[in-house]
Amino acid sequence: MAIIKWDPLGNIATLQDRINKLFDDSFPCQTDEDGETPLCEWTPGVDIFETDPGVVIAVDLPGVNKEDVVVEIRDDVLSISGVRCADPEYQATNYYRRERICGNFHRTFTLHAMVPPEQIKAKFKNGVLVVEIPRPEEDHPRQVSVDIE
Repeated sequence: MAIIKWDPLGNIATLQDRINKLFDDSFPCQTDEDGETPLCEWTPGVDIFETDPGVVIAVDLPGVNKEDVVVEIRDDVLSISGVRCADPEYQATNYYRRERICGNFHRTFTLHAMVPPEQIKAKFKNGVLVVEIPRPEEDHPRQVSVDIE
């Protein structure tokens, strides 16, 4: 079990995320003159959790094709990017309501320096990208008895 230092300003980031979502919901993405090229970015939701073998990042990408997703690692930074385009079959000019956002997305995550990039695996199924990051050898939890004097 790791001891994590409390960050008193941590709630500010959550507040900023909520304000950003409010603006994103209030001012939906526009498209270029061709009607297909999105002019905005959106941020997919992620879950990050720990398992015995390492850390898992699950990214919600509904409506995104596997071919439109790029997962890269550069200088201990994992980048997930891509694009979600509007379905041309359902293009309309007179929407009553439009909440589904199309456009580019990009998320980055800092990796532990000892994680071998070639061992990172990614799977895409049912609109969810799952990235499995193995735990570095030195980071495996171990139990040590402490003598009491």
